[in-house]
Amino acid sequence: MTDHTHDGAHGYISNKDDYLKRLRRIEGQARGLQGMVTDEKYCIDILTQVSAMTSALQSVALGLLNDHLSHCVVDAAIAGGAEAEAKIKEASDAIARLVRS
Repeated sequence: MTDHTHDGAHGYISNKDDYLKRLRRIEGQARGLQGMVTDEKYCIDILTQVSAMTSALQSVALGLLNDHLSHCVVDAAIAGGAEAEAKIKEASDAIARLVRS
């Protein structure tokens, strides 16, 4: 995992509490899945919960991507130059990772 620097607040800061709530919910779903496997629940029921958890993670990812585009990328585009190019490439790479997953 690469640690990127950014001057100022990150784009998601205004939604930080919402993201944390959603991530805690996803964490609970992961514990629930572990319990389902421990309790030897029916395969399809487990897969249904995996699908729900995957959707929840994708929702968080899309929200973060939107925040990044509308804040970090827009700010870099206004500044122009190498920073703008780097932020656009960074966003494109993130989109490519999301599409592959």
